[in-house]
Amino acid sequence: MLLKDKVAIVTGASRGIGKAIAILFAKEGAKISAIARTEEDLKKLKLEIESFGGICSVFKGDVSDEGDVKRTVEETVKEFGKIDILVNNAGFGIYKPVVELTTEEFDSMVRVNFRGVFLFTKYVLPYMMKQNSGVIINISSIAGTLGVKNMAVYSATKWAVNGFTESIMHEVREYNIRVASLCPGSVDTNFSAVAGSNPPAPDKVLKPEDVAQTALAIATLPERAMLSHLILRPTNPR
Repeated sequence: MLLKDKVAIVTGASRGIGKAIAILFAKEGAKISAIARTEEDLKKLKLEIESFGGICSVFKGDVSDEGDVKRTVEETVKEFGKIDILVNNAGFGIYKPVVELTTEEFDSMVRVNFRGVFLFTKYVLPYMMKQNSGVIINISSIAGTLGVKNMAVYSATKWAVNGFTESIMHEVREYNIRVASLCPGSVDTNFSAVAGSNPPAPDKVLKPEDVAQTALAIATLPERAMLSHLILRPTNPR
C-alpha cells in the first residue's frame, strides 16, 4: 500500500473528485478525515471506505467556517496523532456574466474556493512543520491558468489558489513540506455538467478517478521530489 499509516484530510469529500480521492487514498492505506456539508453523503462515503477495511472519520462542516476547520484539524490529530496529507478540494462555480453575478454569489465562491484553502492550510501547517514533513495538494482548475468567458469570478478564485500554492511552497519547503496545485480540465462531475453551453463529449472528459490517481502520484513521490504545479487535460475532449 502506497499510503500505509498515512493520515489524510480531504475537503469536499462527499462527491466527485473529493470522494474519488478519499476512496483511492483509503484503498492505499491512508486513514481519512473527510469534511463536507452534506451529512448523508458523508455517511455513505464512510460506509464505502469501511466496506473494504479502510478507516474514515467524517465531519459535517463548511470549509469557510474557521470553527469548523479548527475542529476538523484538532479532532483528526486527536484521533490519528498526525496529519501527513491535506487535499484542499472543496469548491464550486457559478457561471454567468459579471453584470449578472450577485455580490452574494461572488462572496460565496471566494469563501469556499479560496478562504477554505487558506484556513485549512493555516491550521494544518503547524503540525506538518513540527513533524518536518507533509504534502498539501490544492485542487485548482485549468480555469486558474487562463481567462474563461462567464467564469470570471470562479477563474479568479482558482488563480488565487495557484498563487497561494506557489507562495506557500516557498514558505515551507525548508520543513520538507511539499505543496502542489493540481489543475484539471473538464471532469465528468455534476459540477462540470452545468458549466458552459458547449460541453465536451461526456465519454472523453476526465473522470474523478483520473484526478484521484494524479493526486496519489503527487502524494507518493520520493520525499526529495516535488510537483508544484500540474495541469491535467482530457486527451481529446471533442
